[in-house]
Amino acid sequence: MQTEQQNPKSQALDTLSIGEILRVMNDEDKTVAVTVERALPQIEKAVNAIVASLKQEGRLIYIGAGTSGRNGVLDAVECVPTFGTPPTLVQAFIAGGNLAFIRAVEGAEDDVQAGEDDLKSIDLTERDIVVGIAASGRTPYVLGGLAYAKSIGTQTVGISCNEPAALLDEADIAIAISTGPEVLSGSTRLKAGTAQKMVLNMLSTVSMVKMGKVYGNLMVDVQITNEKLQRRAEGILMELTDLEQAVAEKLLAEAQGSVKIAVVMHHEHLSYEEACQKLDAADGNLRMIIG
Repeated sequence: MQTEQQNPKSQALDTLSIGEILRVMNDEDKTVAVTVERALPQIEKAVNAIVASLKQEGRLIYIGAGTSGRNGVLDAVECVPTFGTPPTLVQAFIAGGNLAFIRAVEGAEDDVQAGEDDLKSIDLTERDIVVGIAASGRTPYVLGGLAYAKSIGTQTVGISCNEPAALLDEADIAIAISTGPEVLSGSTRLKAGTAQKMVLNMLSTVSMVKMGKVYGNLMVDVQITNEKLQRRAEGILMELTDLEQAVAEKLLAEAQGSVKIAVVMHHEHLSYEEACQKLDAADGNLRMIIG
């Protein structure tokens, strides 16, 4: 596996100065975006499949181990505050369970059956889509999950930082991001982890844009859970309505914290209930209402 090989640029890593080590790491990190760029056609296929799944009331499910699993969890949990999705819409499983997010659970990634069992626990259906993430491309836990998903007709995506890889062969849509040897040999939390994060950012963000969760480049489904997000929501509302801050704050309160509903109320001169109905009729797509 390329990710397990020694990187010739860092073979004398322990003899370098701090500044020299930082330069080597930074130079290697610069290659990641180029590697991801090469996979854009496959990433596009995956996004199309995810959108199709979500539009038929399916769910996006990530499954991984170690750093790969943690990247999946990070992406899934951020969808709730960013796009206002229910927690069940984008989910993530990590080998070893939730504890493995903050503490390594050695050996969990080798459990093939656990990958299948985790997906069974949420009553996976053919409407869902499963994204397997593995730097090595051969993690048994992930392969077990994908094999089960395929056995019941669920579409699958595989993200591997090695090519060829069993995960790429197993998945319906294969995303190969061959990041090569790490600065610290075998430490795939480095370039491989960065590449995975970039791909997952694309999968979720572009899918949510196409699901009407974004207007322009504004997160109009933002969930107000703290003071910062309250100010952000008010700023978005002011941007879309030209209202003064005090008026926007009052309107947002009347819209029960929903930027979308507040915009529709203002633009269409509707009550809260009427705005909700109009937005529902447009499948939550603000552009269909205000252009």
